[in-house]
Amino acid sequence: MAIQAKPPALSSHQFQCSLCSPTSSLPLLNGGSFRFRAQRLRRKHLSLRLSASRSNADEPQDDYLIDAPVSAGDGFSFSGGKYSDEPNPSDEWFKQGKFVKAYPVGGTGEKAKDPIFGLTMGAGSQASGDFFRWFSVESGNADNPTVILIHGFPSQAYSYRKVLPVLSKNYHTIAFDWLGFGFSDKPQPRYGFDYTLSEYVSALESFVNEVAANKVSLVVQGYFSPVVVKYASKHQEKLNDLILLNPPLTAKHANLPSTLSIFSNFLLGEIFSQDPLRASDKALTSCGPYAMKEDDAMVYRRPYLTSGSSGFALNAISRAMKKELKAYVEDTKAILTDENWKVRTTVCWGQRDRWLNFDEVEDFCKKSNHKLIELPMAGHHVQEDSGEELGGIISGLISRRIVT
Repeated sequence: MAIQAKPPALSSHQFQCSLCSPTSSLPLLNGGSFRFRAQRLRRKHLSLRLSASRSNADEPQDDYLIDAPVSAGDGFSFSGGKYSDEPNPSDEWFKQGKFVKAYPVGGTGEKAKDPIFGLTMGAGSQASGDFFRWFSVESGNADNPTVILIHGFPSQAYSYRKVLPVLSKNYHTIAFDWLGFGFSDKPQPRYGFDYTLSEYVSALESFVNEVAANKVSLVVQGYFSPVVVKYASKHQEKLNDLILLNPPLTAKHANLPSTLSIFSNFLLGEIFSQDPLRASDKALTSCGPYAMKEDDAMVYRRPYLTSGSSGFALNAISRAMKKELKAYVEDTKAILTDENWKVRTTVCWGQRDRWLNFDEVEDFCKKSNHKLIELPMAGHHVQEDSGEELGGIISGLISRRIVT
């Protein structure tokens, strides 16, 4: 089932702080406060400072909702735009999509509570109804063969914005945000979804069944590749093609790079996962040649700026990846080399990947008889670095195979 995407309704987090330019205070249990100052030092740089102080009862205060709606933003300002009621690239991307309801919400239905103080959290951290909402951008004729574009960790469907127009000329193309990312639901861990890799496998099955009645081709990038391969191994009859973009395939790939593993650390990870610059900008630009434009950065930062639920989800999936990735990479190797694997598979590899080494990848593809396509100018996020080129490659691979 699909519903037209609409900006989330106004909802408040139980934590509130007062906002008065240029500083604001967050009351503490001991009567003190954190004083927050956001100051732009120079173009494209933002300085965030926290200092302890005593609150002043005479100071004028306006309630500021931490878990604010997308339309309201959170007051942060970056060069090139402001998260406010003014038009911005994130709003434009949101308008292109819709919500698809898939995968039943688990748990007891209890309202999610903040893990520190036990207070009921805002709507952004709650499960939505009986089924989760997945943000999906769909293009092309629905009568054409379906191609589903699956982003990596951590990223968004937005990363395929350059690929979509190329593929949609001949294919029914769908790009979606995983649960916990982008505009999709981000329930607080342990309240309907725990962000384990096995849950993601089951959730993907539900989503694919909802959006495509017939066979599909899957394109997946990065650290979510083992999840998709696991799904594919159980539903080979559903797939025409599987195209893997810089997937973890070897024992050396089984550990997250420090840029990502830090989000799983005790306390420190919980803090850093709430930092939009570290969770989006650094995570996307430290793994290859990708130079993020400010307009694109505004889209990637948006979820982390409008609700703490994105950070909680990032922390949870990072912990799951740290715990389960090694086993899933081993399973991926076993599945793709098994004689019973019948899905036509291609590995596209950005040679400038700083996270995953190319060593052993070529040998793996030769031994498993899978096609390998190298993209010398791309890094880990192939679709960001070489989007239009990648779209042409995918289109050629699928069209040739469908004809034959």
